[in-house]
Amino acid sequence: MIRSLWTAATGMSAQQLNLDVIANNLANAQTTGFKKSRANFQDLMYQTIIPPGTPTANDSTIPTGIQIGMGVKSVSVQKLFSQGNFIQTDNPLDLAIEGKGFFKVLRGTEEVYTRAGSFKLDSDGYICDPEGNRLQPEIAIPRDAVTITVDAGGKLTAMDQNGDVLVSTTITIYDFPNPSGLISIGRNYFIPSEASGEAVEGEPGTEGFGTILQGFLENSNVNVVEEMVNMIAGQRAYEANSKVIRTSDEMLRMANNLQA
Repeated sequence: MIRSLWTAATGMSAQQLNLDVIANNLANAQTTGFKKSRANFQDLMYQTIIPPGTPTANDSTIPTGIQIGMGVKSVSVQKLFSQGNFIQTDNPLDLAIEGKGFFKVLRGTEEVYTRAGSFKLDSDGYICDPEGNRLQPEIAIPRDAVTITVDAGGKLTAMDQNGDVLVSTTITIYDFPNPSGLISIGRNYFIPSEASGEAVEGEPGTEGFGTILQGFLENSNVNVVEEMVNMIAGQRAYEANSKVIRTSDEMLRMANNLQA
């Protein structure tokens, strides 16, 4: 009876974490470049009362045995890097990566990576993100530039009003052997970890890297309907575990009230 109380408690704790993850996904349903997360669980150790295959007195073996599980635990919260939908903005410095890859920006002295390509120009004409962190490698746009174009291969061209080319360079993007191993630090930024591996540099459209879409932003990859369904399922699982605790408590109460 006591075992069922603790087992159900682990289920309630796991579903609470599941709901926390779902809540964060829904809160960022309209966040540019956001990647949804998924909570993963695994069963806990088992109490083995009779091992499967135990010999019996008549020289046969027990086919299944008796093993009683001790509940569930959270094993990971995994980032899912599926492609988000694209939103057309027609802003020449709004860039989306179609496929694999990240932009790199310099945040203070730290290099961070992002899928959010809502870039601007700072006071010195360098391309930067909304927080003023410059795109790496740095690209400066002259003040007399009138048009800025970026093709699918990442080639950026800035021209003046006469059509003369002022800047011509290629935007570099980066990828990782295991993007799910990146560490989220908020503000749409990721940093590498031992699990993600080192950043691999490449040009858009080559060696498995994605291509660049100018005038678009990548929206969150959160599917609101899917998250709502997951929330309902998690709520019902939480409710079922709470009923197990209530039922176990009732059974303990009845046992305590037995009279000789």
